Amino acid sequence: MSEIKSFGKRILKKWTTREGFFGDYDYGYLFMPEIPFTKKAPKTQPFFGLNSEMPLFLGFVLGFQHALAMLAGVVTPPIIIGAVANLSGTDQGQYLVSASLITTGLLSAIQITRFHIWGTKYYVGTGLLSVVGTSFATISIVTKAIPLMYKTGICETINGVEQACPDAYGRIIATSCVTALIEILLSFIPPKALQKIFPPLVTGPVVLLIGISLVESGFQDWMGGSGCYGDVCPSAHGTTAPWGSGQFLGLGFVVYLTIILAERFGSPIMKSCAVIVGLLVGCIVGSATGYFTHENIDAAPAATFIWVHTFKLKVYGPIVLPFLAAYIVLMMEAIGDITATSDVSRLEVEGEAYESRVQGGVLADGLNGVLSGLMTMTPFSTFAQNNGVISVTKCASRSAGYWCCFFLIVMGVFAKFGGVILSIAKPVLGGMTSFLFCSVAVSGLKIISTTEFTRRDRFVLTASLLPGLGATLVSDWFSYVFTYTGGNTAKEGFFNAIVLVMETGFALTGFLGVILNLLIPQVSDDIEEINEVVLEVVGSADQRGLDAYAAKENMKLESLRSNEQSKNSSA
Repeated sequence: MSEIKSFGKRILKKWTTREGFFGDYDYGYLFMPEIPFTKKAPKTQPFFGLNSEMPLFLGFVLGFQHALAMLAGVVTPPIIIGAVANLSGTDQGQYLVSASLITTGLLSAIQITRFHIWGTKYYVGTGLLSVVGTSFATISIVTKAIPLMYKTGICETINGVEQACPDAYGRIIATSCVTALIEILLSFIPPKALQKIFPPLVTGPVVLLIGISLVESGFQDWMGGSGCYGDVCPSAHGTTAPWGSGQFLGLGFVVYLTIILAERFGSPIMKSCAVIVGLLVGCIVGSATGYFTHENIDAAPAATFIWVHTFKLKVYGPIVLPFLAAYIVLMMEAIGDITATSDVSRLEVEGEAYESRVQGGVLADGLNGVLSGLMTMTPFSTFAQNNGVISVTKCASRSAGYWCCFFLIVMGVFAKFGGVILSIAKPVLGGMTSFLFCSVAVSGLKIISTTEFTRRDRFVLTASLLPGLGATLVSDWFSYVFTYTGGNTAKEGFFNAIVLVMETGFALTGFLGVILNLLIPQVSDDIEEINEVVLEVVGSADQRGLDAYAAKENMKLESLRSNEQSKNSSA
């Protein structure tokens, strides 16, 4: 009873006193931009640890900051996936954006809370300020799989026009639910063993290729729309123009330039959500110049929730292997993100407690893959966007994480917000998504850079990256290997599955990377040093031989010149 009274007093103090509501935090630090040609005095802000008490308003503000930092990454995949399945102009397209936000809030709460599995040493969740969101890796699979479904008759085409295909989306989420089991199983393997099987040399190129493959779609949207590439684009909402027109370039460039300016001169809050600031400015410019309509906003309901729309679930065989590769990548990304979050939260990044957090985080990541599918969403993964927010604000408290979850759920429930997102002109959206996708590719480069780059590492990287990079740059390279035209649908489906795997660049590189990394032994450092010494000695010997030969030739030349001079003088 006394504990209940004590808890009640703390809550009352939080809401009724200035100390509990605002505290002594310098809020101006969060909102003050860097003014050119002036010096900004450095601020020393208090650090809020994992379970630290913090002012109510500060948790509110920082939670909203985390939500804004995640927003672009959360809404982009459902927009692109919905467009590929031709659901963008339907109620289901708007629903996917709202459901993504709601699901993000709910599943992030699982990671932040951390549950102990009774009777075991295992956990679900990290217990850190870890957030999750819709995975970009799914986009590369969907952009290959759904066109194949139109080709094979699963999706309907009338007079050459592809119709909305919710059944294709149902196959995507059903397959993702089943293949998520691999990450659940891998979560019970010690993290050190996982990192040995899937080192940065394997996962880095995969993340790089995912980013590269996505940049193409984002850049096509920037110039008018990936769906109308090469044609007159209706994506400008009220104005039609040829793909690649100057006005489309300008709209996307406004977003790009604003992101750069926000990063250079913005306040800490603006820097952490610079992509959203760029998107907002692009929307304002697009609306002022006639590239915005309110049709989607008017059509959206006032409120929505998950399961308002449902999809027929059926596993689609050709995408099983690509999804397995994607979940392995998500697992390794989760380990990296959990390590980074632990570091900026001033917690240990090695030892038993750290490995327990990694185990819980990977298990939650796999379970979230199943739960997201059951919540009508594509796979979710642990996000790294909020690590920068923690570092800048010095707040790793889970209170801010719960506020973040609250704001994401509220954004999703109010469906008009999803209608606003879908009303954004494609060039504006493309300017934002291109930046996001390129950051994914840069993340892959960062992962690769952590390797030692011995001769063996360079060979494995080259051999595994070659076919995947080729498949990414030449997307139909394997389409003409199998030319089966018979009536055996099982045989045709088997061939289609092989083609899909071979044309999914990151999956191809991932599988080859694992095999080559285990097959080719690492050369010991001693042998490498001996080889370098031998090369140095041989090089020195060769150089001495060349110097001696040059000196001998110079002596012959001088002798000839002396003889010539003697002849000339006697003459």
